[in-house]
Amino acid sequence: MIEEHLRAGTSGALTRITALIARTGATPNTLTLLGFLGMAAAGILCASGSFFFAGLVVAASCVFDALDGALARVTGAASPFGAFFDSFLDRYAEAAVYGGLVVYYAGAGTPWGVEAAFFAAIGSLMVSYARARAEGLGIECRTGLFARPERIAVIIIGLVTGFVLPALAILAVATNATALRRLLCVRGAALPPSRPPRSP
Repeated sequence: MIEEHLRAGTSGALTRITALIARTGATPNTLTLLGFLGMAAAGILCASGSFFFAGLVVAASCVFDALDGALARVTGAASPFGAFFDSFLDRYAEAAVYGGLVVYYAGAGTPWGVEAAFFAAIGSLMVSYARARAEGLGIECRTGLFARPERIAVIIIGLVTGFVLPALAILAVATNATALRRLLCVRGAALPPSRPPRSP
């Protein structure tokens, strides 16, 4: 997954940057909130049709999303609420971008765009929900290709290149396929092992 590769490749740089941020007195939750506000602004830009600038804002917001966790580790401020707050706002952040695209395509009279954005949003939420619910049951569930980093990467590429509808079509299919794969993963982990047939 992209997430593991990014963490491995940027951990040193993030540590150095967050050490500087820590001197300002900023908290991890402040960075989380800034990242969310950036995504909300991107949603507004999407609604107005300013896709290129929306893509740049989404990319910039991802920096805050990466730094909040690193800052929590560097400062020793990691907490259960901080982790929850981060995940909580992540869901609203993605929904803000998809919502902006729904507004734009509804206004442009493009039903296909509205449907693609809607199903991409539903699939994205279900991917995250499946993992969270599985972990609540004590089951590790990170299968599938379209976790949040992959989804955000496709959104950014689609927005900055102008290929928004193809990006949404990919997300509409791939996110729901990932959610279904996680359903099957949890089913396999939750069902009791089958018993061998008895000998006559």
